Amino acid sequence: MRFKSIKRIRDFRALQKPGLFLFLVFLFPKLYSQDTQFEIFTGTPEFSILYDKKGSPLDSISASLLAEDIYKVSHKKPLVTTDVNKTKGNTIVIGQLNSDLISKFVGSNDLPRKFKNQNESFLHKVVKDEAKKILVVAGTDPRGTAYGVFELSEKIGVSPWYWWADVPVKKQKEIIIEQEEFYSKEPSVEFRGIFLNDEDWGLQPWAEKTFEPEVGDIGPKTYAKIFELLLRLKANTIWPAMHPSTKAFFHYQGNPEMAEKYQIVIGTSHAEPMLRNNVDEWDKEPMGSFNYLSNKENVYKYWEERVKETKDIDAIYTLGMRGIHDSGMEGVKGIEEAKANLQNVLKDQRKLLKTYSSKEVTGVPQAFTVYKEVLDVYDHGLELPEDVTIVWTDDNYGYIRRLGNEEERARKGGGGVYYHASYWGRPHDYQWLSTTHPALIRNEMMKAYKNNSRKMWILNVGDLKPAEYNMQLFMDMAYDIEKFEEPEYVDKHMQDFYSNAFGKAKGKPIANIKKEYYNLAFERKPEFMGWSQTEPTTKIDTTAYTPFSWGDEINRRIDSYEALEEKTEKIQHQIPEVTRDAYFQLVHYPVKAASFMNKKFLYRDLALKYLKQNRLIVKKYKNLSHTYYDSIASITRRYNEEVSGGKWKGMMDMAPRKLPVFDKPEISFYLDPNYSTAAGISVENASGVEDLQLPAFYENSPQNHFFDIYLKQPKSVKWSVQNVPSWLQLSETKGNLTKDGITEKRITVAVDWQKWRQVNRPKNAELNPRLGKRRHKINMQLRSYKLAETGENIFTEQNGLVVIYAENYSGKTDRDEFKWERIPGLGYSRNLMQSFPLTGKPLDTLQLQEKSPYLEYTLYTESLTKNAELVLHALPTHPLTNEHGMRIGVQWNDGPVEIVDFRTYGRSEEWKQNVLRNLAKVHIPVEIQEAGKQILKIYMVDQGVALDFIYVNLQDQSLPYSLLPETRFN
Repeated sequence: MRFKSIKRIRDFRALQKPGLFLFLVFLFPKLYSQDTQFEIFTGTPEFSILYDKKGSPLDSISASLLAEDIYKVSHKKPLVTTDVNKTKGNTIVIGQLNSDLISKFVGSNDLPRKFKNQNESFLHKVVKDEAKKILVVAGTDPRGTAYGVFELSEKIGVSPWYWWADVPVKKQKEIIIEQEEFYSKEPSVEFRGIFLNDEDWGLQPWAEKTFEPEVGDIGPKTYAKIFELLLRLKANTIWPAMHPSTKAFFHYQGNPEMAEKYQIVIGTSHAEPMLRNNVDEWDKEPMGSFNYLSNKENVYKYWEERVKETKDIDAIYTLGMRGIHDSGMEGVKGIEEAKANLQNVLKDQRKLLKTYSSKEVTGVPQAFTVYKEVLDVYDHGLELPEDVTIVWTDDNYGYIRRLGNEEERARKGGGGVYYHASYWGRPHDYQWLSTTHPALIRNEMMKAYKNNSRKMWILNVGDLKPAEYNMQLFMDMAYDIEKFEEPEYVDKHMQDFYSNAFGKAKGKPIANIKKEYYNLAFERKPEFMGWSQTEPTTKIDTTAYTPFSWGDEINRRIDSYEALEEKTEKIQHQIPEVTRDAYFQLVHYPVKAASFMNKKFLYRDLALKYLKQNRLIVKKYKNLSHTYYDSIASITRRYNEEVSGGKWKGMMDMAPRKLPVFDKPEISFYLDPNYSTAAGISVENASGVEDLQLPAFYENSPQNHFFDIYLKQPKSVKWSVQNVPSWLQLSETKGNLTKDGITEKRITVAVDWQKWRQVNRPKNAELNPRLGKRRHKINMQLRSYKLAETGENIFTEQNGLVVIYAENYSGKTDRDEFKWERIPGLGYSRNLMQSFPLTGKPLDTLQLQEKSPYLEYTLYTESLTKNAELVLHALPTHPLTNEHGMRIGVQWNDGPVEIVDFRTYGRSEEWKQNVLRNLAKVHIPVEIQEAGKQILKIYMVDQGVALDFIYVNLQDQSLPYSLLPETRFN
C-alpha cells in the first residue's frame, strides 16, 4: 500500500482542494509523481537516513527514532549514517538549514527569506541525486528539524501516541509518499509545554515500580519518553514533576542532560522560583524558613546556587515568590507588604540573572505567573520589568481569570497562560479522569491568543495519562492556532485524532462517543458526583438531580451513560485486536469509569430518595450502587494489570487522595414491612405523595409525562389502567408487581394530538389506575396557545416555566464590530451566544439602547404574576481584563435596562458552585402585567460573556439541575 499525503505547497498555504490535486495526478502522472513522489521503502533492501555529524545531538536522536518508525511500518530498518559515501538507495537527509550537509542538496538562495528567519520551522523537499532520490528534512534550528522528522513519521502512519497510548502502527509492504516542496509556518506560541503535577497517584508510582525501578522515581529514562512525546507533538517546554513523592528534577544528573539532548526548555511552576523545587530542595532544619523578610540571605544563596548551575541551559526562569508548596508568601501581613517584599524579590532575582547568565538579562526568558493571590498583588501596583512574560492563569477549572489590557498586551515580554486539565484543591479535585471539555479549551485559549498571550502556554496534565486527547488539542492549538479560528474545527480535530488511531471508518463514531463523554462531564464531572468538597473535606451527599420531576433527571442521566457504554462496547468488538489496548486507554476506560461513578451515586440517590415512599426497589438500587463501585475497581485493575501486558501497572489510581467521593457508598435505611398499603402510585412533578395531578400537556408539544406504580410490601399486586381515552397513548395498561420480579413500573403518558382534535379538544381528562383492589384517579389538563404570529423561535410558558436556549433568538442586532456570535459545541445547550470582539473595551452602560448589540427573545405567558423570576445562565468565565466585568443589560418588555453581572470574586461559595456545575446564574425579578406576548432583550456591555440558556419561572417552583427541553410554540 502506498501512503499519499498531500502537504502544503511552497507559498505556506495548505492545498485547499486535495481531491482536485489527486485528479490531476491521475491525469498527468509524469507532471506530478516524478518530482514529488518519494519511495522510502519498496521492497528493496537498500535505503538510508543520513544526518549531520556536526549537528545537534537531537539530529542523531531524530534519525534513530525515524529509523525505528520506518521499521515499525515495514519491518525493514534503513541504514543510519553520518557518512554520505555510505548511503545506499533513496536517502532521507536530516540537518539544519545552515549546515554544510544540507547545502549540498538545498541552496540557501532557493529558500524564501521569511522562512529562513523563522524559529522552529522545517522544510521537506525531494531532490534527485544521480540514480536515487533524496528527501531533505531541514530545520531552521534543531527543534525545527526534529518536528520535520516526526511529521514524516506521522505521514507514514506512526502516531505521536504510539508509546504513551499504545496506538498501533499499521504494517505495510512498501512506503511511498507524495511530498510537495513544503515550508512550515513558525509556531503560533513560542514556548509550548506541560506541567507534570500531582503525580503521586500515577506517573511517579508507575515510574518507580514499573518503568524505571533502577532509579525508583521519575528519572531520565521516563523523561526521555516524555520529551520524545513533546517533540512529536511539536512542543518544547517542561515544568517537571515536583510533589513530595518525587525528587527534584535537578536531583538526578541525567534529567537536565536528557532535556539538553532533546532540546527541551526547562521551566518551573508558579511556586518554584529560579528553577528551584522548594518541596524537595528547601530543608527548613538547616536553612530556616522560606521567608524573604526574615531569612533573605539563605533564600538568596539558595537561588544563587541554581542560577550558577543553570546559567548555560535552555530554560525559563520563574520569578517571584510564594510559599513552599502552592501557598501564599510567608511572613507578609497584608497586600501592601506583600507587594513591597515581592518588588525586592524581583530586583534581587534579576540581579542574579544579570550576574551569572551568559546572556543579557533582557534576553533570558523569564516568567511571572499571576496565580491565585499573586494576581491580587500584581493588580495592587507591582512593577514588572518590561521583558518579563506575564503568565495568566485559569481558576484551576478551565476559566482564565483575566488577560492583559491594551497596555499589558504591548509589553515586550508578552503574555502566556498556565491552564489546568487536572487539579488538586478546593472546591474539589479532578485528578482521576480527564474531562475538561475540548470546546472550552479552544474557547479560552483562543481568547488568550487574541489578547496577545502567545509567549508561553503550559498545560497542567497531572499524570499525563489519561489526558492524552486534551494534551494533543492544546499542543496543536499552540503550534498552529489559525486552524482553530472557527469553533467547529474542534469536532474535526477530534475526529482526525481518533481516525489516525483507529482508522477512518471508526474516527467519527468514536469522536462522537468522546464528545458526549465530555458533554455529560461538563454538566458534572465524575469526581464531583458525591456533592462533596475538599479543603476542608466534607462528606458525600445526595445529588441535586431529582427522579420525581422534570422528566426524571436521574434516570435520564443513567440512560445517557448506558447508551454511551453500549456504543463504546459495540466499537470495541468491531475493531481489530491489535488496537484494543489503545482503545481501552483512550476511550473504553474513561467512558466506562465515568459511567460507573455516575451510576454509583445516582442509584444511591434512587435508594435514598425512593425510601420516602417505602418503595421495595430501594434494596435493588443499594445493591446496584455497590455493584458499580466494584465495577470501577475491576476496570481499574484491568488497566494496571492486563492492558498492554501490564505496561501501565501503577499508572491508574481509582481514588486519588482517597477523597470520600471515591469510597464505597454507605446506604442505610429501614423499610416498614407493615406499611398501610401494599402498593403505591406517584406522578411526575407531584407536590406530595397524594397529589395525583400530572403536569399539563400543551398542544403539539413532544413532551411526555409519567406516573410510577410500585410495591411497598413484599407481596404480589395486579395493576391496570382503566377508561383510557382513545387519544391518549400509555406505554403499558396492565401487569403484575411481584416481590421477586418487577417491583415497580413507570407508565409514560403521551397525547395523540390529531385524535385529540377530532374529539373536540377536551381540556381535562382523568386516568383510573387500579392497584389490587384500590382505585386511583389521575387528573390531566390539556392546553393550547392561539398566537397570531408564527416563527421558529417563539416560546411559551408550559407548567409555569419558559425555557429558551440563547442561540434561538427571534431577533439580533449588531453594531459595527460589536456583535453576539454563536459558539457551537459548548455549554449545557451545546450552543452559546458570546459577545465579541474579545479585545474590545466595555460598552457605555448609559448608551446601551442606542449603541449596544442585543439579542431579542419572544415569548408568551399564560400566567399573570408580580413574582415571576428571570434566570439567566452563562458560562462561568471571568472578565477579559481588569477593565471589564461580566455584565449584560437586561430589558423586560418596555421596562428600564437593568445591568447584571455574572462576575465572581476569589474563591467565594458562588464561584465554587459555578465551577462545580460549569454554570453561572443571575436571578432577576420580573412582573407579568398582562398574559400573552413578552419581549426580552439582552444587551452587550462586556465582551466575552457567553450566554447559555434562559428560564422564566412563573410559579416559584424548584428548578432542575440539568437542562430542560425548550418550550417552543409548535
